[in-house]
Amino acid sequence: MTSLLLFGCGGGGGGGSGAGLAAVGNPMGQAGSGGQSNADQRSGGQGGSDSATGGGTPTSDGTAGNPNGGAAPVPASAALVAKLGKPSRVLVGLGATSIDDMKGQDIHADIVERYLVGVGPGSWPTWNSPDGAYVTFTAQAAQAYDAVPMFTLYQMTANGEGNLSGISDETFMVKYWGQVRLMYQRIAELGKPALVNVEPDFWGFAASQAPGRDLTKMAAAVSGQAECSTLPDTVAGLGQCFVQMGRKVAPKALIGFPPAFWNGTPLEVAAMMRAAGANQADFIVAQTSDRDAGCREAASPPPECQNGSAPFYWDASNKTSPNFHDSQKQYSDYRTALGNGLPILWWQTPMGVPSDTPGGTNQHYRDNHVDYMLTNTQEYGDMHTFGIVFSAGAGSQTSISTDGGQFARLSAQYLARGGAALK
Repeated sequence: MTSLLLFGCGGGGGGGSGAGLAAVGNPMGQAGSGGQSNADQRSGGQGGSDSATGGGTPTSDGTAGNPNGGAAPVPASAALVAKLGKPSRVLVGLGATSIDDMKGQDIHADIVERYLVGVGPGSWPTWNSPDGAYVTFTAQAAQAYDAVPMFTLYQMTANGEGNLSGISDETFMVKYWGQVRLMYQRIAELGKPALVNVEPDFWGFAASQAPGRDLTKMAAAVSGQAECSTLPDTVAGLGQCFVQMGRKVAPKALIGFPPAFWNGTPLEVAAMMRAAGANQADFIVAQTSDRDAGCREAASPPPECQNGSAPFYWDASNKTSPNFHDSQKQYSDYRTALGNGLPILWWQTPMGVPSDTPGGTNQHYRDNHVDYMLTNTQEYGDMHTFGIVFSAGAGSQTSISTDGGQFARLSAQYLARGGAALK
């Protein structure tokens, strides 16, 4: 079978593009489609919360009550990690990376992420037979390597990045929802938990185009779905339908929404995302940056890095902006405003190597996210993080194949220290 690296876009909170892996053959010989985000955000309910907490009820401080009673509350991050069957520490994952390459460097990722892109002909359900088997095969491969599968659903770009004309088109949305349901069905068949990252960038574009940035006032086809028949035909209802359909079709699917901060403050964005049901999900997706800083610093950056405003390289001393503490505060503020104490998953984290020299070259651009986040991981555990997923956001970015062994070394050292505690 043919292996194809599939780079789809997804950087609502972190900028441009994301990645998935067609680890098993795409019968059409195509990797699917996805546009490039023009948004640059370098800083990065209860509902089905039982599935995230193992039966407890999340509280506003991010703990889950012990369903057996009598014991101290369990942090929601720890409860979610227990649901995943992983050790009680901040988990470390990889996307856009083949498991064979991980094995080659003795990397043991807790989470393996893949993209699901497109609607209709050539979209992800067609990449394997029977329809939707891509989810089955890639999830089974991850599980065989003792990793939790994660799927980034990125179908809304089928008509082009930021083109939301399809959401009120009944023909388009029948296909769209059919594929969402198929994803959940394939996850349900696995009989084990899987993480689902719901439509990066879409929420930012929707808020930008909604009247008054009110997602309850933007039309979308929702109520035609059996699992969502009582929900409104709005973008707010659309978000709620992702959760409601997931609960009914795949109870072991753990669902997260990625906010896009280009529409306002963390408090304002949290209000928008609550309307879309993000507080009813299982976790928050915190997008860091899907591009190495050096790619945007280069004298002649490739097309996928021609956006954003300098400076791009984060200050690891946290004295000048942009820096890591700024990013942490942004998501802490959002989490508090969203409510329900959901744990955080950092996603699409770039993989460059630190350098005092700006820029770099193709697949060797500088960045310091891996170095900082794997050596200061307890900072993230202290802010209710349950996992960090690293991945190259495009083919020109640094990966584990071009980082000189940085990720393999730092992740091994992190695990040897016993990992960061969950709070």
